[in-house]
Amino acid sequence: MKAGIVGLPNVGKSTLFNCLSNAKAQSANFPFCTIEPNVGVVNVPDPRLQKLEELVDPERVLPATVEIVDIAGLVKGASKGEGLGNQFLGNIRETDAIIHVLRCFNNDNIVHVDGSVDPIRDKETIDIELQLKDLETVDKKLEKVKRTARTGNKEAQKEEEALLKVKEALEAGNSVRTLEFEEDVYNEIIKPTQFITDKPVMYLCNVDDDAAVSGNDYVEKVREAVKHENAEVLVLAVGTEADINELDDYEERQMFLADIGLEEPGSAKLIRSAYKLLDQQTYFTAGKKEVRAWTIKVGSTAPQAAGVIHTDFEKGFIRAEVIQYNTYVEYGSEAKVKEAGKLNVEGKEYIVQDGDVMHFLFNV
Repeated sequence: MKAGIVGLPNVGKSTLFNCLSNAKAQSANFPFCTIEPNVGVVNVPDPRLQKLEELVDPERVLPATVEIVDIAGLVKGASKGEGLGNQFLGNIRETDAIIHVLRCFNNDNIVHVDGSVDPIRDKETIDIELQLKDLETVDKKLEKVKRTARTGNKEAQKEEEALLKVKEALEAGNSVRTLEFEEDVYNEIIKPTQFITDKPVMYLCNVDDDAAVSGNDYVEKVREAVKHENAEVLVLAVGTEADINELDDYEERQMFLADIGLEEPGSAKLIRSAYKLLDQQTYFTAGKKEVRAWTIKVGSTAPQAAGVIHTDFEKGFIRAEVIQYNTYVEYGSEAKVKEAGKLNVEGKEYIVQDGDVMHFLFNV
């Protein structure tokens, strides 16, 4: 599962990517600095993992990860191939969610492609290009579907109706994600079409360090503009986060954070939010060899969760032994949980909960 960082040139995307992944994507004060998308696998900060490590004292600890992709900056006309438009749109189509970076700070030393700072205009520039690309997609699909629908084919008529609803929304300047569909219509027609504007989105307001805690007027305008989208708005001083990232000493980093009023790096919150945006959750396995966080989709069953470890675990699933995280911490060990009768044995229908500590029994 990948989250793509998008935005206009020079809004701080590559600096953010570097900050998140500790990779060193080129970052410079000119457009199209990033051409090929950079991909970083980022550890998901999770204090529960640290607590399990304290209790179990394993040989190694493996955190959950999320893949972050830094995509080239977009300009007006991208849907028609301007700038790196076609490449950008191809790259973004391959991601599962969007982190849309908006410049919400003033700095005369950093050029803006449109000459002034206006996050709402910037957001609309990208929205329009993505909507135009989706409009192109829906028109092509409608052309084929209409011919079949005219023959009286019920399925084609159902698809035509859904696609016309999408077309109408896009022409009105609304993204596909703002629409509501019956579950079967969405799963059979909308989702497989992979509309770019159907992807879940998080807006990241890049501010200076004075606004890192409470935001600023630009941020308030963004919140107002996106309130109908059911999208999260995060505030992050990307440049400051990058400076913190350069410090090797933990205490120095904490002092730096305290100076600007933060308890933890904003990037940690962003990574957790991206994980949630991708509809992911974590379960744990805990033993002397390793304590590990495993990533599964929200709503996964016990056999599906087992399959993340190995496909044989899912095929031959018998049952799962499950300890709730809080119960594990309360009793301090698996043995004490068992003694207290707090270990649950679950079958194939069990829906895994975020934070479950699990052990699978299987037979192949």
